[in-house]
Amino acid sequence: MTEKQVDYIIVGQGLAGSCLALHLLLRKKRVLIVDEPNPNAASVVAAGLFNPITGRQMGKTWLADDLFPYLHQFYSEAEKFLQQQFFFPMPLYRPFVTVEEQNEWMGRSADDNYTAYLSEVNSRPVHEQIVKNPFGGLMLKQCGYLDTHIFLKAVRHYFQSTGSVVTEPFDEEALDMANGVRYRGWGASKVIFCAGEKARSSRYFSWLPVRPLKGETLSVSPDVKPSIILNRGVYVVPGIWKVGATYNKHDQAPGNTEAGFRELKEKLDELAGFSYAITGREWGFRPTTPDRRPILGPHPEFEQLIIFNGLGTKGVSLAPYFSNVLTNWLESGAPINQSVSVSRYKSVYSKST
Repeated sequence: MTEKQVDYIIVGQGLAGSCLALHLLLRKKRVLIVDEPNPNAASVVAAGLFNPITGRQMGKTWLADDLFPYLHQFYSEAEKFLQQQFFFPMPLYRPFVTVEEQNEWMGRSADDNYTAYLSEVNSRPVHEQIVKNPFGGLMLKQCGYLDTHIFLKAVRHYFQSTGSVVTEPFDEEALDMANGVRYRGWGASKVIFCAGEKARSSRYFSWLPVRPLKGETLSVSPDVKPSIILNRGVYVVPGIWKVGATYNKHDQAPGNTEAGFRELKEKLDELAGFSYAITGREWGFRPTTPDRRPILGPHPEFEQLIIFNGLGTKGVSLAPYFSNVLTNWLESGAPINQSVSVSRYKSVYSKST
């Protein structure tokens, strides 16, 4: 049987694999996606939120000035190409919980580092029919959400239409690296592993510190439908009406938990000014790293094997930018910054061999 040739084989079609496949397609590269859909994959379960001001201290997220202009351009162009709507920019409102926090942000609003992301700083309650905010709050811009379910489905449909998807678990035992790479009748120059927390069971990349972080979400039906994202303790995302998420690094068991349910409901009741019915519950595992940075680049021993992983809780904002970084490295040898390069874990690999 004649071997079918592509430029790259991509293992996994979550956010990382999907964004990478589209970037390579723009370079007129032929790709094969090998993926077995998982209803509890982080990319499927995620609310798809993107927000440049995050964390308990409400600081500007790492590389925000690069990530956010790029993701807006990428997803907007992907919508046109795939002829589907899945990208929804919208404001995000975060209530203050103390007068001190309110005063801090009144001062910080004049900081040039934040003006691109601040729309309003309210010292009095606003939108009281939808949110509890006795001290006012922040209205942020350059926020929104990606409907990950529609996005991933649209990418899969496109590549299926060109015969470029194999729906099965990737079998590493069937990988031949004698000359380039070969996999079950397909030949390519490289295999790119974008399989999220499944990297833990890979014979080639299990040495990397990719660790699962369990998250649970609720689906709700509100009696008043906000047109802005609410975020304090939990997020409430309009359109898909998803509430989340928990962060549990100790629970490695599949399934929803009563503890997760109680946490989400209590935090939602502290935030929401509206009544609601709970219509569903979901869970999944995010692939995280100790330094909260993605992992990109070649295996220390097998240069044909590439990793793109560790997007963690911010996959929607990280995947477009870093899939472009990886594409530039693959196609033109552009350097990968040490802060995200797989080489920063080279000593871990040396100890494991």
